[in-house]
Amino acid sequence: MTTEIKAPVFPESVADGTIATWHKKVGEAVSRDEVICDIETDKVVLEVVAPADGSLIAIVKHEGDTVLSAEVIAQFEAGAVSGAAETQAVQSQEQVEQAVENTEAGAAPVVERTPVQDQAPAVRKALSETGINAADVSGTGRGGRITKQDVASHQAKPAASVQPLSVAVGERIEKRVPMTRLRKRVAERLLAATQQTAMLTTFNEVNMKPIMEMRKQYKDAFEKRHGARLGFMSFFVKAATEALKRYPAVNASIDGDDIVYHGFYDIGVAVSSERGLVVPILRDTDRMNYAEVEGGIAAYAAKAREGKLSIEEMTGGTFTITNGGTFGSLLSTPILNQPQTAILGMHKIQDRPMAVNGQVEILPMMYLALSYDHRLIDGKEAVGFLVTIKELLEEPARLILDL
Repeated sequence: MTTEIKAPVFPESVADGTIATWHKKVGEAVSRDEVICDIETDKVVLEVVAPADGSLIAIVKHEGDTVLSAEVIAQFEAGAVSGAAETQAVQSQEQVEQAVENTEAGAAPVVERTPVQDQAPAVRKALSETGINAADVSGTGRGGRITKQDVASHQAKPAASVQPLSVAVGERIEKRVPMTRLRKRVAERLLAATQQTAMLTTFNEVNMKPIMEMRKQYKDAFEKRHGARLGFMSFFVKAATEALKRYPAVNASIDGDDIVYHGFYDIGVAVSSERGLVVPILRDTDRMNYAEVEGGIAAYAAKAREGKLSIEEMTGGTFTITNGGTFGSLLSTPILNQPQTAILGMHKIQDRPMAVNGQVEILPMMYLALSYDHRLIDGKEAVGFLVTIKELLEEPARLILDL
């Protein structure tokens, strides 16, 4: 039985998506619930799975094509794959592509085609952008057709006649690749934050020695009991949660001419992935213990690496923490994650000479940065918020005793 494969129903905040990768070719056997296609939106990558055992008999939307919510992207044949079914799949695919081409050309008469014209629209675009000759690419698709992956693989290969040491001195090489939808969306949001807010950053520093000693003493017992590693992020999440309780404006957002004060604490943790920066949300952090925070962050990090974060897991949030210190950053000014009005930046821990009771001591210090929207948060509140976090981190007992 032939059925239509459709794109998922996108949330209201997502207008459309782009076919990122076809994992299965026309005529190739597919198992039920096996991933056959990835659709990239401006927030997440969505997976499309097979409705049953069978095979694709036609691909309507190729890699690089834009798709709308619930739009047909392929045709699927349920049942075992046979030689006859494979032949039918090839014929159906050719009919679909011919129909698309005729529609684009206004049903023009068929003319003799060049190797470039004989490819899918997304492949033709990739060949044009990279300047690669279609005749030089070995196609792995049905009937020897070229896929976008073939173009990318060919581009990554060094020319057979060119050796690394034979490159001319002073040669200037450029490579142009299209920006992913997620990267474009991140760029738009960051630019909007700088243009639409009165963003200001205040700094402080925290002595990490007390937390480092506590972590060293209890990390093995903590991992044995809870099955999660004790890191620094859980201390920062819990300290930020307590500081948000004392300074509600930092946990608020601006909606038009209104200020929305949130009676809950949903903290986003910025995670870097291959596709760009994502910010999954830890919900109700005031009700979470340290193990739940660490476990939640670890789970989100794994999903981010695999590109499997859902839109729901990244929607909302009242405050964000970003840790540039994992990449060696000593100091930075984080950009607001709208509509939130503040973001905390962590940085590299570095030994520095500090004056303690009139004596010089070498202490592991970390710079903290709080960027905030000055339209809502005054300097006094911002500084007080950051000092509160500093005090709670330098005396961890305050967090436990609620002081």
